[in-house]
Amino acid sequence: MENPQVKEILEKQVLTVAKAVEDKLDDEIAALGRLDTDDLEVLRERRLQQMKKMAEKRSHWIALGHGDYYEIPNEKEFFSIVKASERVVCHFYRDNWPCKVMDKHLSILAKQHIETRFVKIHAEKSPYLAEKLRIVVLPTLALIKNAKVDDYVVGFDELGGTDGFSTEELEERLAKAQVIKFEGESSLNSSRSRGQTKRSVRQSSNADSSDSE
Repeated sequence: MENPQVKEILEKQVLTVAKAVEDKLDDEIAALGRLDTDDLEVLRERRLQQMKKMAEKRSHWIALGHGDYYEIPNEKEFFSIVKASERVVCHFYRDNWPCKVMDKHLSILAKQHIETRFVKIHAEKSPYLAEKLRIVVLPTLALIKNAKVDDYVVGFDELGGTDGFSTEELEERLAKAQVIKFEGESSLNSSRSRGQTKRSVRQSSNADSSDSE
């Protein structure tokens, strides 16, 4: 038969160990809580600095004319614009339907992608630029980074070959060239799901075609 005194001693030892484990766990939880609080303060401060920096960038971009789709009145101003802004999308156009279609999409993207300057210039009134940049088909988008033309979107060939392409398709093409940021704090449209974009792509493939030259 088990000795009652031994049983009582064992029970007290178990309780003592349990209490020690519980106390240690409480200490660890408290320490973790303190660590999390400190981390949160660091993260909050870092986020505040990021937001402040982003606000300063936005103010700078807006001062340069970002956020609007603007027509360049002459070739001289083209060079001033591309030197002032790190990323520029310049639409070489003439007064025809395909160029008006491109205007519609660029007007939307200019508001959504404030990190990039969106402008247009009349190709026939800018013969020097058109020749220098080898602009033949209209509309043509010159994608400019750090004052250098990095890529082109010529006509609608890369956008499904018709004038029925979506703004999202053009946005993806510009993002591929890294002349805009498709996602992140710079884009006002970053919450749009990729699924919606893919549906837009499929829908636009059935649109009527138009001559892009």
